[in-house]
Amino acid sequence: MTLTNRIQAVQEQVRQAALQAGRDPGEITLCAATKVQTDDTIRQAIAAGIRVCGENRVQELTAHLEQMAYAGAQEVHFIGHLQTNKVKFVVGKVDLIQSVDSQRLLLAIDQQAEKLGLRQDILLEVNIGREESKGGCLPDELPALAELAASLDHVRLRGLMAIPPVSTGCGANRPYFSAMRQLYVDIQTKMSDNQGSIDHLSMGMSADFADAIAEGATLIRVGTALFGPRPPMKRP
Repeated sequence: MTLTNRIQAVQEQVRQAALQAGRDPGEITLCAATKVQTDDTIRQAIAAGIRVCGENRVQELTAHLEQMAYAGAQEVHFIGHLQTNKVKFVVGKVDLIQSVDSQRLLLAIDQQAEKLGLRQDILLEVNIGREESKGGCLPDELPALAELAASLDHVRLRGLMAIPPVSTGCGANRPYFSAMRQLYVDIQTKMSDNQGSIDHLSMGMSADFADAIAEGATLIRVGTALFGPRPPMKRP
């Protein structure tokens, strides 16, 4: 299949998953995870209908921005682990930082956004599977982190993100997705003054996005299903 064919196939799968869940397909945003893709591949994906690109690595994000690889996309997101010493390369350069998982990172983003005179949209990443190998705050840490985010002048909390354990089969991650949906609703309810901007629940990737949509995802991050198996990463 060509890149265009794969993109169209995923878009149709998203549409069908939404309809089967009784949802409007327009409620679901497809974020193309462009990790290790070339500038030309990203441009081709945008030309074929991709509207949101998500980068995992600061180095790749910076290089693609310099080459204007995202031209024509509606939004660019940062979806990978972000170190505080690299915040300055991301804040103000992307529309949404999906992977904010600690007070320290949250404050660093707020400080950098203040320097730039802007308000940075963010998601709080939750380690819903409580895996030691993954980032994200624990579910019981989320309320305090959300309250802090809401109190800051230069960040805007838009919702939650999660990377559940690797799926072991169809439906295996639905309990995690369901738990994320409940956390999302809880945060919206508890932060009624900020409900208007809490509108993103980012979960689901190539192997399980249909299940994520069934459980309430509004934003899915898809790489392999769009681009095929990833080429080896180039080391600096």
